[in-house]
Amino acid sequence: MAWARALPGRVHGAAPRCRGLLALAFIPQSDFRRYRVGDKCQKRAVLGAGAAVAPGRMRGRAPCTVRCRDRGDRKEAAAPSRFIEQGKRDTNMNLKKYFIRALHRLQKGPGYTYKELLVWYCDNTNTHGPKRIIKEGPKKKFIWFFLTLLFASLVFWQWGILINTYLSYSVTSSLSIGFKTMKFPAVTVCNANPFKYSEVKHLLKELDKLIEAALERILQPAEGDTISPLPPNVSQALDLELWNQIPLVLIDEHDRDHPVIVDIFETNQTGPGNQTAAPPVTSNTTSEGKKYKLAVKLCSHRGSDGCIYRNFTSAAQAVTEWYILQSTSILAKVPLRERIRMGYQAEDMILACLYGAEPCNYKNFTQIYHPDHGNCYIFNWGMDEEALNSSNPGAEFGLKLILDISQQDYIPYLSSAAGARLMLHQQKSFPFLKDQGIYAMAGTETSIGVLVDELERMGYPYSDCTMNGSDVPVENLYSEYNTSYSIQACLRSCFQNRMVEICGCGHYMFPLPEGVNFCNNEDNPGWAYCYSSLRSSIRDRQFCIDSCKETCNDTQYKMTISMADWPSEASEDWIFHILSYERDMSTNVTLDRNGIIKLNIYFQEYNYRTISESAATTIVWLLSNLGGQFGFWMGGSVLCIIEFGEIIIDSVWITIINIISWCKGLKQKRARARYPDAPPTVSELVEAHTNLGFQHEDSSPVPRNEIHLNEALPPEPGTPPPNYDSLRVQPLDVLDVDSDAETE
Repeated sequence: MAWARALPGRVHGAAPRCRGLLALAFIPQSDFRRYRVGDKCQKRAVLGAGAAVAPGRMRGRAPCTVRCRDRGDRKEAAAPSRFIEQGKRDTNMNLKKYFIRALHRLQKGPGYTYKELLVWYCDNTNTHGPKRIIKEGPKKKFIWFFLTLLFASLVFWQWGILINTYLSYSVTSSLSIGFKTMKFPAVTVCNANPFKYSEVKHLLKELDKLIEAALERILQPAEGDTISPLPPNVSQALDLELWNQIPLVLIDEHDRDHPVIVDIFETNQTGPGNQTAAPPVTSNTTSEGKKYKLAVKLCSHRGSDGCIYRNFTSAAQAVTEWYILQSTSILAKVPLRERIRMGYQAEDMILACLYGAEPCNYKNFTQIYHPDHGNCYIFNWGMDEEALNSSNPGAEFGLKLILDISQQDYIPYLSSAAGARLMLHQQKSFPFLKDQGIYAMAGTETSIGVLVDELERMGYPYSDCTMNGSDVPVENLYSEYNTSYSIQACLRSCFQNRMVEICGCGHYMFPLPEGVNFCNNEDNPGWAYCYSSLRSSIRDRQFCIDSCKETCNDTQYKMTISMADWPSEASEDWIFHILSYERDMSTNVTLDRNGIIKLNIYFQEYNYRTISESAATTIVWLLSNLGGQFGFWMGGSVLCIIEFGEIIIDSVWITIINIISWCKGLKQKRARARYPDAPPTVSELVEAHTNLGFQHEDSSPVPRNEIHLNEALPPEPGTPPPNYDSLRVQPLDVLDVDSDAETE
């Protein structure tokens, strides 16, 4: 930076209109420009006491001001601001220099070759083995190189096994037993029969006629090889249109290669596929001699040849399956409110209730409609009220129920089992009684002792479980009940969604998506074929299994069940009288042993088991084992790995610089090939600027016939002499005159 010495008088030619005192010995010229020059303000610098002060002595002194007066104005400029700005400029300059040096360092690289870098690493690393390779003789060098390579391979092999074990995310299960006051489980009770037969008989009347007529023809005694023709009055009384939608057929397997299909209500022999034949009498046919099977015929649409036959080993199974399919189609068209009305009501089914020492009744139960079992009632569901706690273990502190299942009003062909279906589950969860429920037999007292198991699974990546089902790609159709997620709800929702997608309608046993109707024979003639194909499809079932996830936290209730006859023969008279009077206000006995069930549900003990998962391998386990293997085989540590990483970075650095240099060299080679003449030097450019007669040397070869003409001429120097005018060509007389003038 240039500096101006402060002397008395004018500063930079300003007019002497104002005088002042500047107590500085040296002032940067750039700082003088900070003052107003256009205002014709005189800048005078007067040395204090007439002495010049060195610039170095002014550092660290108190700030001084330059005072100027122009037309009565007084202005002051503070010196510290200049020094602050000067410090900022110096800081920016230092940063610029630092980044320039860093850039030069990056361009230069480590400054080693690959060999030098490898020797430096072997000589300075803390890992055992590499030092001996460069310091020992040829034989030992080879031995140490082999041992180092062998043990390094073992280390990497062990590391691979450890990392693979860690990434498998295996878990270990631990069992712990605790003691606490527990919530009493939600108890769902249903009747095994979904509807009262007296209420649905008008809907199933035609269906019952068909199955009764079919059973008569199946069980009729053998009369030769044909079935007796269907009487005209019987055929007119039957709804054969309903039968033909999903018919029952007999399959004659006397000739296994050519089985004959026999329609039960077919009277004319129309060919091998519809040939009529009489089945043998059931009582006279051994299991080895059975050649007839009852099957359900399912077609994609009416009159189609693409039909399947669902075979059954027993006619009882076939009749039940056929009746369920037909009744499903009929009941699917009945509104939900009407179906609830046709089921068993709580005040008729729940005769007595006692929880601990507190009485309860049917009003303490929550009613839901279950497609499999009709009206079901849940105790302690926790939807509207807080869940109840059990005060003590034992049968005296549990739930006691007396149920009336009204077995005499069962649908004969729909429900082959009699009793109550019950299930214990968590609060706010939907009961899937068909999968997890148990039966309580009529005429018995069933005692159920409960033990609690709590499952705690680890989430991703240790297991593919979900906390609340929000990450499951399946729409939960059971969310309309405001229940929690479960894998059973997910599987059924997935199946229903697949059926809606493939069949165009929903099954009666599962909730419906919005805008979809239940399947029935009138609107969807081929729904049973589609449903059966979808249910037996392994691919579709696997799709739903892969889409659904288990819950991470679950509570399971383990039950110990015991039964005894109830009431006893000695006490049944007075018990039935009391229960009949309480239900019907009748002095007559309206109940019997075939419809009464007593239930006792209680905690066996307050000990609960918690089965929890924990990670079998953690990051601490991984680092410990990696370090142990590295230290055992090669005596290394983390710092040795850092050293190895450093040499890798330097090697990559050198490689990049070499590639850049090779690319630059290749670019220059291409440029030289495009322009063969060498570019002019700096001296030639300067000479061409000062000497108008200068000509660049021609690098092209001179013909041989002109060589002798140029031999007398001295070669022109490539670098001009210091005196550039000496290269100009001048006449000899001019040179003599100049020399004479100089001598004079």
